[in-house]
Amino acid sequence: MILHTHISEIYQEQWDTLVKQSPTATFFQTRECFDFYNTLSFMKPFIYGVSENNKLVGLICGYIIFDGNSLKQYFSRRAIAPGGALLAENITQNTLVEFLRFVINQLKKQAIYLELRNYNDYSTYKSSFESAGFSYQSHLNFHVDTSNEVQAKKRISESKLRQFKLAENRGVSYEQTTNVDDIISFYNCLNSLYERIRKPLFPLEFFLNIAQLPSARIFVVKQNNIIIGGMTSVFMPQNCMYEWFVCGEESDTQKLYPSVVATMAGINYAIKHNIKKFDFMGAGKPDKEYGVREFKSKFGGELVEHGRFLYICSPLLYNLGRFAVSLKIY
Repeated sequence: MILHTHISEIYQEQWDTLVKQSPTATFFQTRECFDFYNTLSFMKPFIYGVSENNKLVGLICGYIIFDGNSLKQYFSRRAIAPGGALLAENITQNTLVEFLRFVINQLKKQAIYLELRNYNDYSTYKSSFESAGFSYQSHLNFHVDTSNEVQAKKRISESKLRQFKLAENRGVSYEQTTNVDDIISFYNCLNSLYERIRKPLFPLEFFLNIAQLPSARIFVVKQNNIIIGGMTSVFMPQNCMYEWFVCGEESDTQKLYPSVVATMAGINYAIKHNIKKFDFMGAGKPDKEYGVREFKSKFGGELVEHGRFLYICSPLLYNLGRFAVSLKIY
């Protein structure tokens, strides 16, 4: 077994092969995504790998990020791996456990916690993660089968299809864009939403850079040439499309349904380009009310629980940070 601490130690051909063959592969474990992380000034990317018999069998990539002022930064240092671990189907349990312990050891002084956000089924590997010290956190998601247009449209609720049609009749449309002004307007809309729900949002830099990726699409929703919503998505060709960020300036009086239109933009793109699945990238915790879950449930997706794996590097700072957030100290 050989452990890798730097991208220069990982052969690109073996990496590509593992992405093609792994049952846990996502866009977020590709070289394209890792290179994208490296273009961003506000995060610190990381990548670790493991090989058996000179063959790459495991890889974890993600980023370390923090929020706000110096006090908030100290209590919000976190290592996030969207998509979870990229694993060969035949990776041995001993190798996986040692690899996970190695990753923890590399990151434990840099972050308060490490979170692997799973977008595939890791039930086969769950005991190995727990042996390495991770705890499983329940988290829901919706996967929409977009392999057949007729069947995909049949599964969408009548209410959402009706809202989409009403929006079209009222002059609402969507389009793919790389235009800087469009992206700035979309970002302002998204930022307003995140401020309202008190969640951190990546800086504008993220959206300007991701628009240039071959495997990313930004859709904006417009009425009378004014942007009222949109979606940022990434995809693996013929595999899966991911709804990373979405927003809409909802109006009870006008009923323009920009969030519906934005989501339909992604689903329609996946159908048209023979992408088998549309991934909503999260629908909250099963034991907590989450209004967005009800919205996402109307697009014909399958409710899945692939969860997250969490390792707390500093329990004291982790609990202090959660307490500070609950009191809205920062």
